[in-house]
Amino acid sequence: MNEITERLQSLRLAGMSRQWQTLFELKKLDSLTFNDGLQLLLQSEIDERRLRRDVRLVKQANFRYQASLDNLYLDPKRGILESLVNSLATGQYLDKGESIIITGSSGSGKSYLGSALGYQACYQGYKVTYYNIAKLLEAVKLARLEGSANSFLIKLAKIDLLIIDDFGLQMLKGAQQTDLMEIIEDRHSLKSTIIIGQLPVSGWHEVLGGNIVSDAIMDRIVHTAHRFELKGESLRKK
Repeated sequence: MNEITERLQSLRLAGMSRQWQTLFELKKLDSLTFNDGLQLLLQSEIDERRLRRDVRLVKQANFRYQASLDNLYLDPKRGILESLVNSLATGQYLDKGESIIITGSSGSGKSYLGSALGYQACYQGYKVTYYNIAKLLEAVKLARLEGSANSFLIKLAKIDLLIIDDFGLQMLKGAQQTDLMEIIEDRHSLKSTIIIGQLPVSGWHEVLGGNIVSDAIMDRIVHTAHRFELKGESLRKK
């Protein structure tokens, strides 16, 4: 028993090791066929590795909130259609590189919804990164000063789901506008992006600078995105 456990652990088969110990303690080893026992051990290892993957992906995403689709307050009157949530929960939009726009007043649950979709993507094995837009653009600016902008932007472009929160709180100017354009262009139709903000989409053009670059950004984000327009009083009051 100890020798087998030690060998499994030395091979870093933690799931199989734990299941082996459980079967031994419950005295079920003799009652299982070789095939059934092997199936149990393999499934335990698969489950263990999937759990470690999920934990790693969630940690790397750097979410603002811990969230779950199961805990969403689904209500058509609030602008959250259950059918759309269920469709996005399958992850097919990620395979197609489709984007999502979530708008609504403060406290309406925008960031929670975006985070819940991000967590779901992590559990499905996708790489996710969560950014406040000010911090995202500041990170690009710093990378340019350090001469590493190209590698930083390439890294962003490879992320399966990029979540940009607090969009529209301030007008983008100069380099900020072109940096966002480059980020969106690199991801367009290839990788998914969730943009979250209080400002209605009708006011985005002005915030983006009100010029041809704004037109290009809008064209790549708005027209093909899944959209949630959250309504109602602040959930924080509840």
